Amino acid sequence: MQDQLLTRTKRLVVKIGSSLVTSRGEGLRLDHISSLTKDLTAVQAENREVVVVTSGAIVSGIDQLELKTYPHALPLKQAAAAVGQSRLMRAYEKSFEELGFKVAQILLTHQDLADRKRFLNARHTLTSLIRFGVIPIINENDTVSVDEIQFGDNDTLAAQVAHVVDADLLVILSDVAGLYTADPRQDPSATLIPVVKEITKDIEQRAGTSRTEESTGGMITKVQAAKQAAQFGVSTLIINGETPGLLPCVLNGEPSGTYFMPNYRRLQSRKQWIAFTLRPKGHLILDDGAVQALQHRGKSLLPSGILEVKGEFQPGDSVICADQHGEEFGKGLVNYSSHTLRYIKGQKTSEVLKMTGQQEYEEVIHRDNLVILS
Repeated sequence: MQDQLLTRTKRLVVKIGSSLVTSRGEGLRLDHISSLTKDLTAVQAENREVVVVTSGAIVSGIDQLELKTYPHALPLKQAAAAVGQSRLMRAYEKSFEELGFKVAQILLTHQDLADRKRFLNARHTLTSLIRFGVIPIINENDTVSVDEIQFGDNDTLAAQVAHVVDADLLVILSDVAGLYTADPRQDPSATLIPVVKEITKDIEQRAGTSRTEESTGGMITKVQAAKQAAQFGVSTLIINGETPGLLPCVLNGEPSGTYFMPNYRRLQSRKQWIAFTLRPKGHLILDDGAVQALQHRGKSLLPSGILEVKGEFQPGDSVICADQHGEEFGKGLVNYSSHTLRYIKGQKTSEVLKMTGQQEYEEVIHRDNLVILS
């Protein structure tokens, strides 16, 4: 089944890790960028559509600025990204053009996708480029990103891009062959896990927490990206990006890497956006009756079911719904501010009007703006 899904892949997002295109002390790995573009154009030539998400701008900039250590101060990191991004893009453009393919640079922040109008604009732009046969090359806009608007790592960005472009497959090219039963660099007996049907807590624990200065992720962020992509109905494949020619072979049925199965209960695009793109501003702790009504009866959330309001938020913001034990099960867009909800929580709808003097909405979260996550 895995082979069939891969060979039928029409549109794929390929995430390229920083270590594959850059090296501390050496800068851009031009020979390997050339090798990667050959593989990507071979895939594109097979009547598939390729979207690239790349890392490497900061490390490239560090080399160009001749910095002795990896920068931790945000302005210096952003300066390195500004210098490195242009060099990285120039290397990709030159390599792709030599093979007869056009590319386009897209820089994104989380804010670009958190706003629904800008999300749809990004979708229209990317699908237009794809339609013209242009290969979009996407990176996080590190030059302007701050904590509030950044993705944090390009594995997460790649999963979001897979949603934006309605991809069939997310491919994460790494410096390891896939997910192992343990860290193969520390445990020689570790074995590759070829297929993951469901990403459980055990799977996430096997991914560990390792990360380096040059690479903001590690295997854990790749697994978390696969988990997010699965909710979009997109499968994920992690393979070794150091092996020339591997990607086209895998897409033609050759087994390699770790394949993560998608969730076939694919949400509508807007609910995917609510569930996985928006960052929650607060939490609502609900009583058992409200939990049952939301989880099993498809109801909207009313003020009477709210026990506690955590965080500060405004109407239209995203919030998490949790039960009395703190177990999170849903996410939605609220119609009231946190200040108002603290005043009306636990009250029946008829009482809310008496308390506030006005009532624009009966529901705190309408079922059309609610996603049940578990």
